[in-house]
Amino acid sequence: MDPLQQHRLAETRRHFFTQGSLGLGTAALASLTGGRSLAGPSDTPAASGGSLATGEVPAYLNKYAPKAKRAIWLFMAGAPCQQDMFDYKPKMEGMFDKDLPESIRNGQRLTTMTSGQKRFPIAPSKFKFEQYGKSGAWISELLPHTAKMADDLCIVRSMHTEAINHDPAITYITTGSQLPGRPSLGAWLSYGLGTLNKDLPSFMVMTPTWSGKQGAQALYNRLWGAGFLPSRLSGVALRRTGDPVLYLSNPDGVSPAARRRMLDRLAEMNQQTLDRLGDPETQTRIAQYEMAFKMQTSMPDLMNITGEPKHVLEMYGPEATKQGTFAASCLLARRMLERDVRFVQIFHRGWDQHGNVAGALPGQCRDIDQPSWALVQDLKERGLLEDTLVIWGGEFGRTVYCQGKLSRENYGRDHHPRCFTIWMAGAGIKPGMVYGATDDFSYNITENPVHIHDLNATILQQLGIDHERLTARFQGRDFRLTDVHGEIIEDILA
Repeated sequence: MDPLQQHRLAETRRHFFTQGSLGLGTAALASLTGGRSLAGPSDTPAASGGSLATGEVPAYLNKYAPKAKRAIWLFMAGAPCQQDMFDYKPKMEGMFDKDLPESIRNGQRLTTMTSGQKRFPIAPSKFKFEQYGKSGAWISELLPHTAKMADDLCIVRSMHTEAINHDPAITYITTGSQLPGRPSLGAWLSYGLGTLNKDLPSFMVMTPTWSGKQGAQALYNRLWGAGFLPSRLSGVALRRTGDPVLYLSNPDGVSPAARRRMLDRLAEMNQQTLDRLGDPETQTRIAQYEMAFKMQTSMPDLMNITGEPKHVLEMYGPEATKQGTFAASCLLARRMLERDVRFVQIFHRGWDQHGNVAGALPGQCRDIDQPSWALVQDLKERGLLEDTLVIWGGEFGRTVYCQGKLSRENYGRDHHPRCFTIWMAGAGIKPGMVYGATDDFSYNITENPVHIHDLNATILQQLGIDHERLTARFQGRDFRLTDVHGEIIEDILA
């Protein structure tokens, strides 16, 4: 085949127009700008996922002084029952099995799980609450370890969202849109800030086991994906069993030196392809091969916890040495954070208690209570909590009215987007604080509402990023994590 014809066949329509427009457009604009550089934010090393060895925030994003170098989100997928854990509503005791007043529900959109119910009977929490810390935070008996660190936490009880079903809601809070296809928070951070280390991914994800109903909502890798950003910015998810990352080991008979030579030659060929076609995913392929080679050494070191002191393992609980558990994931997360992995997410499933709250919720809380406490204390003892932001929470809340059969000892709860609870700690967040309030039914917010875009805007700010400036152009418009919304939650910042 004629080489020119072969090149034309290989070149995509997008590459043709991109190269053609850049050639003519750059020449025209250069004549108007006197030859000044036309590179914008997307051309900086950080924006393209490059390395920032100093950890500095690029000047065009640096409206705020960063308080955090790294962050971890303990994501409770399925929506924890806020009124059984953090949002104490004692007046509901006297309203057991009474109908939720229409003035409270106020025509709220319902899911198909309860929209057909003839009644919406109130189900008070069966669990005991006590006040803890200087803030007097009400915390359930299900979370004894979390209660011990009340003075380390900022508990936000006034979160809200528009999404009412799991997949759109989780996609919304993690990517800023209910529709799939947008970059996740971790990908945005890698895009804007680059990486703090050379031997591990900037964004890592774990999906541990859980104690609740095993038929839990699915998790899709778009929740930690890069969307329309270069795919090398996606989170790297560790497996729960076996090798944490597949295909890192060399095949039998292949030495590290041979592997290095092979990757060098492959990089040269990929670079030629990149120079010829200009497809950014070719650069991703080069970067991923290089990271895989580095992870052959860094990943075994990360996973090897034999050097962890006995008292540290005991702090995380009896499952800390059991691969794939939430406790083991929290311990690994601390090891990642001290190795300067920029962002870690742990997705813990099984919180979708439409029925059998009394049977399922205690086990879920046991999974996460001690390890979450241990993670915060471990970071604090190592001096890492000062510049590590910790976030705990799910995608929405649960209803005060019962779904299904109601008794004093057991009940179910449907989805509730109007209010839910999260907590944050470290990196410039005010400790020992309860922020926001809901009505007596834990149904409507009465004080300091916080939208999920506000939460993401605040997370970005603590990492030194103005959420309005971190944008990427796609299909003719600029996108950002917080879309066209988002206000900094100034009241919770130290």
